[in-house]
Formats: sequence, C-alpha cells, structure tokens
Amino acid sequence: MSTESIPFRDTNYFSSLLCDYLDEKEQLQSCYDNFPHLANFKDQIDAKGKSFSLENRAVLVQVLQKQYRKIETTKKVNANIDSLGASNTFTITTGHQLNLFTGPLYFLYKIISTINLCKTLKEEYKDQNFIPVYWMATEDHDFDEIKYFNLYGKKIQWNRTSQGPVGRLTTKGLDKVYEIFAAEIGVGKNADYLKALFKKAYLESATLAEATRYIANELFGVHGLVVIDADDKDVKNLFVPYMQKELLQGTTVKAIEPTIKTLQKSGYNIQVNPRDINLFYITDTLRERIIKKENTFYVNDTEIVWQETELIKELHENPERFSPNVLLRPLYQEVMLPNLCYIGGGGELAYWLELKELFVEMEVPLPILLLRNSALLQTAKQSKKMVKLGVTTQDLFLKQHELINKKVRQISNIDIDFGPQKEHLQQQFQDLYALAEQTDASFINAVKAQEVKQLKGLANLEQRLLKAQRLKLSDQVARLTSLQNELFPNQNLQERVKNFSEFYLEYGEDLIAELMEYLHPLNAEFVVLTN
Repeated sequence: MSTESIPFRDTNYFSSLLCDYLDEKEQLQSCYDNFPHLANFKDQIDAKGKSFSLENRAVLVQVLQKQYRKIETTKKVNANIDSLGASNTFTITTGHQLNLFTGPLYFLYKIISTINLCKTLKEEYKDQNFIPVYWMATEDHDFDEIKYFNLYGKKIQWNRTSQGPVGRLTTKGLDKVYEIFAAEIGVGKNADYLKALFKKAYLESATLAEATRYIANELFGVHGLVVIDADDKDVKNLFVPYMQKELLQGTTVKAIEPTIKTLQKSGYNIQVNPRDINLFYITDTLRERIIKKENTFYVNDTEIVWQETELIKELHENPERFSPNVLLRPLYQEVMLPNLCYIGGGGELAYWLELKELFVEMEVPLPILLLRNSALLQTAKQSKKMVKLGVTTQDLFLKQHELINKKVRQISNIDIDFGPQKEHLQQQFQDLYALAEQTDASFINAVKAQEVKQLKGLANLEQRLLKAQRLKLSDQVARLTSLQNELFPNQNLQERVKNFSEFYLEYGEDLIAELMEYLHPLNAEFVVLTN
C-alpha cells in the first residue's frame, strides 16, 4: 500500500474542539493532564501505578477469566489476562457499541490503534506490560443505533425491539439476518470466512455481548486483545463508593459544570450535558434514569421508588442494577482498569474533555486521551481516476458543491470568478460612502442597501454561469462526483458508513495485517491508503 497523510483540520470532518486539542491550544490545556506524546506516558504510568490496587487487579483478573470460559482464545490473550494481576501491567483501552457485525469500519481502526500503541509503549518502556482492551458498551440501551450495518449501500438490519441493556439481548432472529447477509456476499474464500464468522458468532451465542466478544476475539485474539464486559456484579462492587457519592451528592454535575461554561465561552459546542444524577437503573428489560425529587428517589417512567436509606441498601446489595451514563462511564472504566490511555473518536474525546474535574474530585487519574486512527481506503484504479481527473486526494474531502465548482473553474475555458469584479464594486461603494458622509449622512444606509443588492446580484450571476458551465462540462462533473461518492458514501467519511466486510471480501486476511502496518496511533493525521 502507498500512504498519504492529511492534517485532521484540513479534512473538514472534525470539530474545532478536536482540532484545537490536537494542536494543544492553550484554552484546552486545563481539560487534561498528559497530552499523548510518548514521553508523557512515564508520568501516567507513575500516577496509575500508585492509585490502582492489587485487590482491584485480582477482581479484574477473576472477572475476565470467568467471561472467557465459554470462548476459545489464544495463548496471548490468556497470558495478557493473567498479567493484569501484576503491578507493572497497564491497559490501553478503546470502547465501542455492540453494533451488528461490528458496524462502521472504524471499529477496526479503534482496536488497531489500541494494539499498535501497546507495541510502541513496550518498545519505549520495557519494564512494563501493556494490554490492549476493548470495552464493550453492553449496558447501552440505544438499540436503534446498533441494529444494522451497511453493505454495498444496503442496510442489513435486525428487526426486533429492545428496552434494556443491549448486551443482554438474546440473539433470536439473527438467523434471518444471516440469510440476507449470506445471499448478498455470494461465494468464495473470503465470503465463506465472513459467513462462518457471522454464523458462529450470532447463531451459536446466547447474547449479543457473547457474540460481539467472539467476533472481536476472532479478528484480534492473535494480537492479544482482551475484551471486557463491565455489566458484572463483581466489578460493579468496586464502583459502589463512587455511585453512592453520585446519588447522594450529585458529584458529576457539580464537578463538570464550570468546565462546560469555560468551553462554551471559548466557542466550543458541548458534546454531552450532565444530569443531576448520572446513573440508570437496569434489569434485563429496563434501563431508565434515576431521578431525585426532594428526599425521594424514582426510576423514570416506572413505579420504583426509594427513600435514601432504601436506595443505598439496594445499591450495596445489587450494584449490577446500577449503570453509569455516558459521562460517568469513563470514571467506571478507570476505577475498573489499570488504564493509561483511552483511544476514541472525535465525539468521545469531546465529552472526555469535560471530565477532568470529576476525576480530580474522585481522586482517580484521568487517562491520556488519544484520537483513534482514521483512514480512507482506495484502490489503485480509483487513484488513477483521480490523476486523470486532475484532482488531489484533499480535493475529494471538499463538500460536493465546492469540489464541483472548483473543478469547473479549473477546466472551464472562461474565468468564472467574479472576485475582481466584487472588489472593484466594493471600492466604488467606498467612494460613495465618502461622498454621502460629505453631503448627507442619512444616505449611508441607502448606499449600503445598494451595495448589498449589487453584490448579491453579482453572486447570483456567478452561480448561474457556473451552473451553465457544469451543464456544458457534465461528463467531467459526473465522473468526478461518481468517484467522490464511491470514496465518501452519503457525503460522509467512508469509515463512518461502510462495514469491514466489504473490504474483507477484497483483501481477505491481509486487510487487518495491512492496517496494522500503516496505522500509527501517535501520528495525529488522517491517512489515505491506496492498494
């Protein structure tokens, strides 16, 4: 493969908050402790090593061994689980929803970033061990977000209803999804592997959590990936003191509201706003918010009610029934794992950047926050089309109308750029403003109205001429838009839409090997890979 890198800011697909974080802008430095530079991991190792107990490690190992009893995995995974009991072992973690058949392509990028960072850290810090962890979002209840994946522009969907934590869902009905998927991908070595993977995962597992662990293990077990399901009573026990403080003191909202106000003053959009209590109450068929009114606690839209002493008794006796929301889940993760770094997408890092003061209040080290690798996969044929059309890779990241207008201007035999005319008109109106001030200042508004009207007229004329040229050059425009639509489905990043199976059908087992070679997590740029 050949590679090309583009700064995230230049792709126009990432927020100003994220781009400013990557640029280490001063206004965001209060929102984190250690930036993801290799040298900064030393301080992170020291901080986490001092705060994470051997007792917590023992619980973690026991829970993981229990969760892996039903699954056949590699010696490397088993060794990694055992090593988590040692004080010199640390994790690098990514998390993801339980999307059907992994969902969007970036599922692979998240995990590959995590595995590759562990390798880089081991080379630098030889006395420590670094374990890649995939945290399954088993307690999430937004089934509509995960019940499908896209294949060749078609939505392959699991038609059923769900109300409780998605990880506990039975796999009933996925045999019909398998039949549709198998028919779509046809036959051949790579297709047969994908069909076997889907069938084994979803038709032979009891729950969606088990099926997702099986797939992740099949794809990445050889690299030592450890998959964890935090919907577990034993590890929830470790989190009870933090949940109690949240229930009784509303710690999250108090801790992070000042940070949110600071971010808003700097012009950033807020990813997630806190609630008074950031915990859900869950059963197999329920995940609803816990609400406090005066001195009584309720589960939203149910008849479940507690007084304070009753609630705390329920928390201590049944901690598995309490589930952190999106803002409290990061703290749960860091209490549960000897973690150094969280690797996530732009949206995830946006809400992690709200949380530093919560971690300070709870006396838990905030992990290093690292943006996952992003990539565009293109074929040599698509690359040749780009050359033939005279466009660059970066051109294709433009909005489609911007790309078309830019190309039309390039290949047109007339210059459809009214910039000079607009400048000339504005200069003329500057003279008219000066004249109005010398004669009657009340005419200034009338002059301004004429300026706006005539500039708008020029802009409309420019657009009409561009439209006429697009029609005249329709063949080139059609080939250009066709290429962009191939690489940016639905005018979105490929990694956010397509499923890995499309690429596995073409590349086979080389797909993950190639991505492992070319995705470097500490290289903070968007990567274009051409094969």
